[in-house]
Amino acid sequence: MTDDRKIPAIFQRTGHVARLGAGLYKCVILAALCLLSSVLCPLAAAEGISINKAEARQGEDGYQLSASYNISLTLAAQEALSRGIPLYFIGEFSLTRSRWYWLDEEVFQGEQTVKLSYNMLTRQYRISRGTLFQNFASFEDAINILARQNSAAFPAGLMKKDSSYIAAARLRLDVAQLPKLLQVNAMAGKDWALNSDWYRWVVQSAGANARGEGKAE
Repeated sequence: MTDDRKIPAIFQRTGHVARLGAGLYKCVILAALCLLSSVLCPLAAAEGISINKAEARQGEDGYQLSASYNISLTLAAQEALSRGIPLYFIGEFSLTRSRWYWLDEEVFQGEQTVKLSYNMLTRQYRISRGTLFQNFASFEDAINILARQNSAAFPAGLMKKDSSYIAAARLRLDVAQLPKLLQVNAMAGKDWALNSDWYRWVVQSAGANARGEGKAE
């Protein structure tokens, strides 16, 4: 074993400096990892679907409810889509009128299934609504279209004049239409948690454009 007393002091100090430098280097790396983690964690938390805005419009065919969403697919959903597995989303709308003397009156209720798919041969994304479809060269363009949902139009006569109604909208991934193996994973974890939950807002029947502050539930 080497006796430190026989090593010149300058070399002993050099060894201390080297050990101090190694320790400082480890601290810097650890701090960098912690900073990176704090940056990435909010991004992971942002995965999912949230409401952006919602409104009711009156046109020639009556009223129509519409909503726009912020959509960020989970990594599991993105990977499945990139492998050619289609994703089915359901946009739901409802309109009710509160009655103090009885149950709320359901004025309108409707839903629409939208299919998001990717063709690995053409490298194009497709949004399908029933027999209608539209192709997109980029994922962002397809998501922007998926994010805008509209209900079927319903007659304006269903809404009484100068009355208040509660409109609601929701967009969710239909896990029941995933392949069987993925359905099991979707039921067991959060990798497929894509549901905006219900968003409700007040609609006044007298206005042509009924848009107001609401809340998610």
